[in-house]
Amino acid sequence: MNGVIRCASTEYEAMLQKNNPKRMTDAQFEAWLAPLIADAKNNKSQNGGIITIPVVVHVIHSGQALGSAPNITDNQVKSQITVMNNDYRKMASTPGFNSNPVGADTMIQFALAKVDPNGNPTDGIDRVNLCQTSWATTAIDDYVKPLTIWDPTKYMNMWSVNFADSSLLGYAQFPSSSGLPGLDANGGYANTDGVVANYSTFGSSDYGTGFFLNAPYDKGRTMTHEVGHFLGLRHIWGDATCGTDYCADTPTAHEDNYTCDTSIPSCDDPSVFEMVQNYMDYTNDTCMNIFTINQKDRITAVMNNSPRRMELKTSTAEQAIPLFANDAELKGERSCSQTSCGTVSNVTVQYMLYNRGTSTLTSAVISYSTNGGATQTMNWTGSLAQDKYAMISIPTGASQGSITAQVTSVNGGADQRAGNNASTVIIGNSVPVASTNFTFQLQLDPYGSEVSWNLKNSAGSTLYSGGGYPNATTTWPALISQSWTLPVNDCYTFTINDTYGDGIYVEGGSYRILNSTGTVVISGNDYTTTQQRVFKVIPSLVLATNEVKKDTFAVYPNPASDILNITKVSSKAKFEIYNAVGQLVKAGNIDNNQVRVAELVKGTYIITIKDGNISENIKFIKK
Repeated sequence: MNGVIRCASTEYEAMLQKNNPKRMTDAQFEAWLAPLIADAKNNKSQNGGIITIPVVVHVIHSGQALGSAPNITDNQVKSQITVMNNDYRKMASTPGFNSNPVGADTMIQFALAKVDPNGNPTDGIDRVNLCQTSWATTAIDDYVKPLTIWDPTKYMNMWSVNFADSSLLGYAQFPSSSGLPGLDANGGYANTDGVVANYSTFGSSDYGTGFFLNAPYDKGRTMTHEVGHFLGLRHIWGDATCGTDYCADTPTAHEDNYTCDTSIPSCDDPSVFEMVQNYMDYTNDTCMNIFTINQKDRITAVMNNSPRRMELKTSTAEQAIPLFANDAELKGERSCSQTSCGTVSNVTVQYMLYNRGTSTLTSAVISYSTNGGATQTMNWTGSLAQDKYAMISIPTGASQGSITAQVTSVNGGADQRAGNNASTVIIGNSVPVASTNFTFQLQLDPYGSEVSWNLKNSAGSTLYSGGGYPNATTTWPALISQSWTLPVNDCYTFTINDTYGDGIYVEGGSYRILNSTGTVVISGNDYTTTQQRVFKVIPSLVLATNEVKKDTFAVYPNPASDILNITKVSSKAKFEIYNAVGQLVKAGNIDNNQVRVAELVKGTYIITIKDGNISENIKFIKK
């Protein structure tokens, strides 16, 4: 051992099984997988062909500029995809090639996504500011993943984060086989599915400079290893002394190897040496360079049969969609300002202005409104190549609420794609809600007697509290869940304490508060003695005192065949209809609250409704 946790996937899987008794055990999974592997070996039609898996990489940071750790560069991200393709395809003339007689080209390759979940162009790199400098694994699963994940049936989700445990390199979620006859009907956790690595092990120093990588884990093999788990591979020592990885052509290993000693006799045959070069061992990055034929068979069986894995085979998210010359995307960045409740301050929010067009983006006009107030505009000038972005700062003049911004013109003319123009940012620590119903969840570690917590309002009154929990003995503590009612326009302080001073995160505990839609409002676990979270509950839209609330537009029926009815518009309202790739297909006046769509081909569209100073985009389906 060298003080490094090479991979926490086995421990992570144990935690999932512990927290979800219906999740299959390792033995159940292997019993299900074994006949499918045999079928994959014998059925050439299943085993043939190259599978390209679309990838999205979520770069999690806390407000650092691009290229400042942990907000790693595009090139560092792309270097990781290059390494995985070298390794999984056994690419000639790369470090992923080997001449071992059992070395296999797994026929799996990876490509950064080119279309996002909304049908807009993307480079497959999703940068997200979550206002926290480091993350424990339980917080990643409780908060980071559910908040940022893209559809796991269409994308393999990868996260680059700054781990709270600096010795941890990465971990993955194993595939699930639930829903099949004779097995528990539980699909595991779709909203946590994917692979995670520390930002300092994400990528390879072989393919660029200025990367935040440290030898000997600087060649991208942490993610090669973790993606192996994602595709169903086990550690070659079977996580036990001379255990099994269920692959006959990987010699049985005594334990995990951290050195590239190729002369270690295997458990079963002293004349056959342990395969320390296998990607599923723990050796240094430069030592790893082999997947075997049986490991390929196992991956093939998982890709043919496991939920979410087999759907990835038919995903087209890595295929390019038609692009336009002038197309700007506006993406709001989370506001990290933790203003005191009731204190008036001018919070400045950040937006990312992306160029998704083929022409250089040199200018854009952006309109914005704070808390439903008067619309203001700002002009941006610069020079952005395709898929590059610039940060834009907009002063809100407020301490709570929300700000909505929209690109209104690009390069002196119309933006040719409407679907990615607008974005809303929540200001400060406010929580806009349509319902005052909340859910509190607390997962204790085995030392429940150390933990106490309370929730207070702005007057200092304790609304909810807990403590005096029993210590666990033989079973993991059950999840504590409570329903809360939190009135709007008030500020709340959640405090959790630990008398021993080791928090609840070491053993896998966590807490979170969710709103009525299930969105996480606050969460945590990475503390020692105490931790506080402050938030203010406000109505969904906070209006200035001199503003009258305007009803939003609505369309029906949806799907529509001939006529689309538009509600709450005046006789002067206009419309524009864009197809799925952002092309304008129809425009005109809204006559008698109706728009005729009979001539449109079947598919998904966005209608932009403009009435006075109000503009709104609504998606509809033409059947």
